[in-house]
Amino acid sequence: MDRLSYIILLLDFYRNLLTEKQRDIMSRHFEEDMSLAEIAEEYGISRQAVHDIIKRSEKALLDYEEELGLVDRFLKQKQELIKIKNLLSKYQEYDDIKKSLDILNKLLDI
Repeated sequence: MDRLSYIILLLDFYRNLLTEKQRDIMSRHFEEDMSLAEIAEEYGISRQAVHDIIKRSEKALLDYEEELGLVDRFLKQKQELIKIKNLLSKYQEYDDIKKSLDILNKLLDI
């Protein structure tokens, strides 16, 4: 998984543990793809200040993940669900298995 996707996933899990300003700046930069200059202009602060907030927020998110491990557990569970789905896919002609595959697809957001 690339760095951008990982940071966005960390934000999905731990966003509410950041301050409101950190949440907003991280969301604008990573999810809305705004530049440091655009964010700085909007907040009336320097690009360096935005950069510092982003770096501190990233570190906080990584620290939360190190401590709680929710993203790691989520990714491992998703991989196991994919394995189950692949095994069941061989037997789609059975109604119960077809229903099970439908449920797995919903869980995997496919």
